[in-house]
Amino acid sequence: MRAMVLRRQREPLRLLNLPDPEPGRGQVLLRVAACGVCRTDLHIVDGELSEPKLPLVPGHQIVGTVAGAGEGAERFAPGERVGVPWLGWTCGVCRYCTSGRENLCDRAKFTGYDVDGGYAELAVADERFCFRIPANMSDEGAAPLLCAGLIGYRALRLAGDAERIGFYGFGASAHILCQLAVHEGRRVFVFTREGDEAGQAFARGLGAEWAGASGEAPPEQLDGAIVFAPVGPLMTAALRVSAKGARIVSAGIHMSDIPSFPYEQLWGERSLASVANLTRRDGEECLALAPQVPIETRIEVHPLEAANEAIDSIRDGRLEGAAVLRV
Repeated sequence: MRAMVLRRQREPLRLLNLPDPEPGRGQVLLRVAACGVCRTDLHIVDGELSEPKLPLVPGHQIVGTVAGAGEGAERFAPGERVGVPWLGWTCGVCRYCTSGRENLCDRAKFTGYDVDGGYAELAVADERFCFRIPANMSDEGAAPLLCAGLIGYRALRLAGDAERIGFYGFGASAHILCQLAVHEGRRVFVFTREGDEAGQAFARGLGAEWAGASGEAPPEQLDGAIVFAPVGPLMTAALRVSAKGARIVSAGIHMSDIPSFPYEQLWGERSLASVANLTRRDGEECLALAPQVPIETRIEVHPLEAANEAIDSIRDGRLEGAAVLRV
């Protein structure tokens, strides 16, 4: 099979021919149709997440059809379309797994990090951690939901019932969550880079009530905020414009340092929180909601061999919506 492979961090991916993978016990073999390109892939390539399996086939927003199954794998029929998220395996017996917090499992394995992912023509995955894809979604349109959507969904739930919610950064995840938040009757306030008028217009077009630069104050205080950009100072920027009781949530797996701030900005039962990974329940709930909204993903489609260019579009901050590889 053809695959884009990371041989060493801080180097471009290489298009290589690899042996076809074989599914093990409880695994399915997928013929990949599309794979989303995530900011986490950028963190892996750039060495900010420092312990990937190497060499590695990245990619953890996989949509494909079942082409085979290992011993004991019976959840899906041949030809059935499924999605594979970032969380690829958990132990099932630790105190996190047995208390509904499998996203925190210390032994968890992650797709496109600990095991090969979807920047390839074929992939294998634990069938327990695969999701059925709604029939009315295209392969390319569904792929960003499997991380940008699911991790964002978990962040939105962690933000509580915030009526006035701020989104810092407006890329793959935020443009999905904006639609869901508006559907739920929330008022969305979006913060982008200074001068990003196109991104601000994009946000307003998806239902945001207000959009401006990250250094600006919104017209009203926020009841909660999600920081999608991996920029630590945005956590305190959100805190400064938040009402009492607000919860500020980081949706990223990597972020630059958060600067110190006076306690008076936190006082009033405000809080800072982070989201780690996802649970299967998050996936099931989000994918059930997506057709009801309905969520429409804006995507920039690249062929498999152009994965480096897709990653660069995220690195350069010039991508509106999500990047997807068509395989």
